[in-house]
Parts: sequence; C-alpha cells; structure tokens
Amino acid sequence: MPAQAVEVGNAADIAEGAVRVVTAGGTRLALCKYRGQLYAIDDVCTHDGGALGQGELIDNEIECPRHGARFDIRTGRPTCLPAVVPVRTYPVRVDDEGRIFVEVGS
Repeated sequence: MPAQAVEVGNAADIAEGAVRVVTAGGTRLALCKYRGQLYAIDDVCTHDGGALGQGELIDNEIECPRHGARFDIRTGRPTCLPAVVPVRTYPVRVDDEGRIFVEVGS
C-alpha cells in the first residue's frame, strides 16, 4: 500500500511536552510534541504491548506506563530496558494552516 498523508488534528491544540493518541489510516499513534516539533510513533510498546500514548514524555523520550521502557520519539529506538526492539515512527508535517498530517502506509 502506498504511503498516504492523513490529517490527525491541529498543531495549536497540542501543548509542548504533550502526548495525544490519534488514529491515521487505521493505525493508533502517539503524537508527541517536543521542542516545538511533532513526532508520531506506534501507540504500542514493543516490550509487552502497553499503550505508549498513556505514558509520560520526558524530553525526547516516551516512557511506557506499564514497565518503564523508554523510546526516543525521533527515531523509535529503545533507550531503557526492558524494551530492546524499536517502535515504528512516522513522518509528520504541519501545513500553513496548522493542520497536522501523518504519513502512514507502505
């Protein structure tokens, strides 16, 4: 399936340091705002399937609320055990009107 950009909200509605769960193309994502940039990752911890969107954003890392695994929201790379497998990341863009688009598929 080719990648498609799906609108998931408005940038003005997401505060700095916030995490919001959105759905794009049938995929649940944790949308995170860090230093003014938006990042999208799968809303599933690779350690045990916990909901990352319910976790806390600590600088550029999101912490799974279940067992404390952490992931870099920019790369998906695990930064703290017990997770060892990366989480998938998705390209995000904001248009001139502040609409957020996440590229899913492929």
